Amino acid sequence: MYDFIMEGKAIGMELKRLSRRRFLKGLAGAGVCAAAPMVIPGRALGADGAVAPSNRITMAAIGVGGMGSGNMNSFLSKGTQVQMVAVCDVDSNHRANAKRRVDEVYGNSDCAEYLDYRDCLGRGDLDAITTATPDHWHALIAVAAAKAGCDIYGEKPLARSIREGRAIADAVHRHGRVWQTGSWQRSVANFRRAVELVMNGRIGKVAGVEVGLPDGGQTGNHPTKPAPANLDWNMWLGPAPWRPYCDFGGQGVHWDWRWILDYSGGQLTDWAGHHIDIAHWGLGMDHTGPVKVEPVNVAYPKEGLWNAPMSYKFNCHYATGEVFTVANARQTDKGMGTKWMGDEGWIHVSRGGFSASDPKILQSKIGPNEIRVYESNDHHQNFLDCVRSRKLTITPPETALRSISVGLLGEIAMLVGRTIRWDPDTEEIIGDPAAAALLTRPYRGPWTL
Repeated sequence: MYDFIMEGKAIGMELKRLSRRRFLKGLAGAGVCAAAPMVIPGRALGADGAVAPSNRITMAAIGVGGMGSGNMNSFLSKGTQVQMVAVCDVDSNHRANAKRRVDEVYGNSDCAEYLDYRDCLGRGDLDAITTATPDHWHALIAVAAAKAGCDIYGEKPLARSIREGRAIADAVHRHGRVWQTGSWQRSVANFRRAVELVMNGRIGKVAGVEVGLPDGGQTGNHPTKPAPANLDWNMWLGPAPWRPYCDFGGQGVHWDWRWILDYSGGQLTDWAGHHIDIAHWGLGMDHTGPVKVEPVNVAYPKEGLWNAPMSYKFNCHYATGEVFTVANARQTDKGMGTKWMGDEGWIHVSRGGFSASDPKILQSKIGPNEIRVYESNDHHQNFLDCVRSRKLTITPPETALRSISVGLLGEIAMLVGRTIRWDPDTEEIIGDPAAAALLTRPYRGPWTL
């Protein structure tokens, strides 16, 4: 977690017998400030300047399917900064593939495998984890990891419910952990550039924002069948309601869970942590939220297993007067992305680039005395840097909670079919007990948060 500079043969010899994590705990127990600089002789770094084994960030990857293995590979690419020591997944095929990849990188067979994340976290030697699981698992794993003393790179959305998101943010703060949300668009230049132009008034006062997210799923029947031998189905379900196994669709259980409300809110919650996140960033709203959310249009499947919305649209009113319209791409002017609309023009940004009502807006230079935002050009590296410095990452949990809260409040308003009022300070729905009940989701025993 920290770069230590140490002198003295006695300390050097002791470090050979202690893991980096145990050494830090010993310092804390002795009342020594772990952030205080000490001196490490050059030999501790090796002749080539590589990070000494005692100073590498020891990591595990929990959930190593598509996104999880991608994040794991990104951390493996950081060379001696990271030592990936374990992989964990409820699918033995995923575990075997991930272990094989880690062992290939290190040229040994040392990577440990775990089915249960609790066993993985219980190792006692982890500095950090990277985790990518279905949304209904996010809170349980994140809170347990924070309690275990791990820093966390966690996929978006932050959580499946607002109460779960609050539990994650509180646990991270309580246990003094570093958190990075996988909302990586904040570490991409065109999004940062668009945000700075908006913040510095290049389109005047912003009155409205249009957020375009992917179009929804579809409907269909998926018959039950025996779970494959490689998958622990009961553990995959975890806190979600019991149901017999089925493959969920043409791309299988590991992808098509997105279209079932027990596990996800569909494309709305899958992408709220991206484009709503950018919309908030541009208006300096990382620590607030709307005061009123009104459903405009939503179409749910009429039959079949999938029940996430196929199309959706809602408006969010903020206390400062701005109105966000969040909708699937077909119901927006510019499609996917974020469009800020000011009294002097508009700016739209997406993964394909960005545009404006006047090309001159995009050519405008940000002056030395104007607003500059947090700069990161590598989302995974930003996490590692913050693990060492103990500074906030570019996407800390409070920011992620505000971003996904907009999507989850829109989901609640559409489910109850009426406008809801929200207090962004107390994080409570006002005067609507039925809607407020949806701020959390019941857990199947024995799971509790």
